[in-house]
Amino acid sequence: MNSIRSLFSRLEIDERLLGMLFSLVVIWVGFHIASDGKFITPRNLYNLGNQTASVAVMAIGMVLVIIVRHIDLSVGSMLGVTAMVMGVIQAFWLPPLFGFSHPMIWIVTVVAGIAIGATLGGLNGYIIGYLGVPSFVVTLGGLLIWRGCAWWVTYGQTVAPLDQTFMLLGGGVYGTLRETGSWIAAAIAVVVIGYAAQRRRRQRIRFGFPVRPVWAEGVVVGTTCLLVLAFAATMNAYEMPEVAAKRLAESNGWTIPEGGMHLSEGISIPVLIVAVLAVAGSILLNNMRFGRYVFAMGGNPEAANLAGIDIRRMTFWVFVLMGALSGVAAVIASARLQSAGNSIGTNDELKTIAAVVIGGASLAGGSGTISGAIIGAIVIQSLQSGMSLLGFDASLQNIVTGLVLVLAVYIDQLYQRRRKL
Repeated sequence: MNSIRSLFSRLEIDERLLGMLFSLVVIWVGFHIASDGKFITPRNLYNLGNQTASVAVMAIGMVLVIIVRHIDLSVGSMLGVTAMVMGVIQAFWLPPLFGFSHPMIWIVTVVAGIAIGATLGGLNGYIIGYLGVPSFVVTLGGLLIWRGCAWWVTYGQTVAPLDQTFMLLGGGVYGTLRETGSWIAAAIAVVVIGYAAQRRRRQRIRFGFPVRPVWAEGVVVGTTCLLVLAFAATMNAYEMPEVAAKRLAESNGWTIPEGGMHLSEGISIPVLIVAVLAVAGSILLNNMRFGRYVFAMGGNPEAANLAGIDIRRMTFWVFVLMGALSGVAAVIASARLQSAGNSIGTNDELKTIAAVVIGGASLAGGSGTISGAIIGAIVIQSLQSGMSLLGFDASLQNIVTGLVLVLAVYIDQLYQRRRKL
């Protein structure tokens, strides 16, 4: 046991992160066996990535909120009202101005959605940070208010169809990078991982901090790069349905071979969005002054205030960021569903909080990681997707999700006690 811990210490691997990955593997293998080999397949993993994307995006923002000792119960409702407004914008307001399928429609819609989300989040942040109302109360009120507003936007009517280009942002059959684009994205990711590792090592040496042994650095970086390449290969192994491939070939004027079109789906656009935001969020949290202030506030708000950190302004901007990411999640969710209904985003706030807590963030504040939140979101969606594949109803899925959340909080408490010993 001591030798294993020593190995993890030299590799600088977070035991909790490793435990989450092990749990995820167990879940996947268990469902794969129970479903007679239907879970760990390129098609199911492709769909799993698309289904996880909107919650994963919000989990990135929720990490910051929980680190600073707050909570946001309104993110699902903010997603809902933002999606409804975006539906109205692209279906009713913009076509008379630009014409149907004009490129400006999806651009204006996305910008408007992110702006609306940031505004709603900023309202939460102002009331919490400057007026001193507890975040639980403010966001619980927001959960009810914005869900009601989502209904009032169209009086309960579903908005459809949405702009064709906008719907590509939700993945689906055509919202992908295809095979070549996926390999290019994977290659870029490998280069970024290598560059980041090298830069981090140089910085540590420069300031006199301990560094991993060269062999340990190679193992960690190499394993990460292999996982990226394996993911790209898995997504490319999922072929586009023949009818969809034929339709795509006809629209582009391609010659259809006698044996039919065989096109790889590749990495979907929602997964790419999550990856880009996760990298940006990690840089913000771990390499910039904003992130240092966030951890300082979560560790000891009084000390952070005495150190000159404007607690109220920081709280405001954390919730603005949370709202903006809710807007991005609204884009992905409504584009994936190809419609906007007033029930969209229902219970997503619970999934988001569960993902962050399962990912290792402490509700006491002061700790949390973007990577852990993403893995937590995958765990939550894997449980729901696996149970759906086995035919379990939604009520049982909610029960299991709730039990997993309670277990995650209990494990966090045990971990915090062990650290104090």
